[in-house]
Amino acid sequence: MSSAYQTKKISKVSQILASILVTSVYEMINYPAVLINTVVSPLAVLVVIVFVSHGTLTGIAIIGGFIMSIFSNGTNLQSDLSHLKNDFKIQDMVVSSPTTWPIYLFGMALSEIVSSLPGLIILVILAGYFLKVSAIGGLAIFGVLLLMFLASIAIGFTLSTFSSDIVQSFAFSRLISTVFTTIPPIYYPITYIPLPFRYIAYLSPTTYAAQIAQNAAGYVSASPANLLFDWGILIALTIALFVIANSKSRWREI
Repeated sequence: MSSAYQTKKISKVSQILASILVTSVYEMINYPAVLINTVVSPLAVLVVIVFVSHGTLTGIAIIGGFIMSIFSNGTNLQSDLSHLKNDFKIQDMVVSSPTTWPIYLFGMALSEIVSSLPGLIILVILAGYFLKVSAIGGLAIFGVLLLMFLASIAIGFTLSTFSSDIVQSFAFSRLISTVFTTIPPIYYPITYIPLPFRYIAYLSPTTYAAQIAQNAAGYVSASPANLLFDWGILIALTIALFVIANSKSRWREI
């Protein structure tokens, strides 16, 4: 029993490592433009916000860069999974193997993190210089980013199983990233949005993530009740998206 368990465990680790090698490592070595894009995307908006605000929103913009980078990684997963499924028929082979969709998704999700490490490292350096966050605040920000990543990879995986073409996947990925990471107030406080339009921002889960992270970093003040509500929304949404991924995704109907 122990030997079988160890073999199964090694197999899962091998599957995860294979996912990282096939996607992130391969792309980083053979297509440097992809690597540049992962660095530039979150930093471009950050620079604009810093210049426009004359530096007053630098800390909040760095937090926004983290949220955008993490959420975009998850939604970009849709394009990679669609490419492997439709062009290389990798998903057909995975489905016929003992690999379950959570293991496959976990490996591919880690590959997205690996490919975005250069950009994340830059953001970490900037955060270390500009942000003064307590240990509890740091844990809160990490928790928010983790929930955003889990939610986004659930979205990316589900959509990828319905996608029939890589062009279609790119379109959906860009649309989702724009709607959830550019329009919502993640690079600035929500109070900057006029009140009649502020309610629209609350349709995006990244708005709740930004409010928690900005409060944790000491840039905005939120009551315990509001923070509890924000956490509840993010946790409930993440669970709901994985339930949808498990029940609605076309994992075996390929």
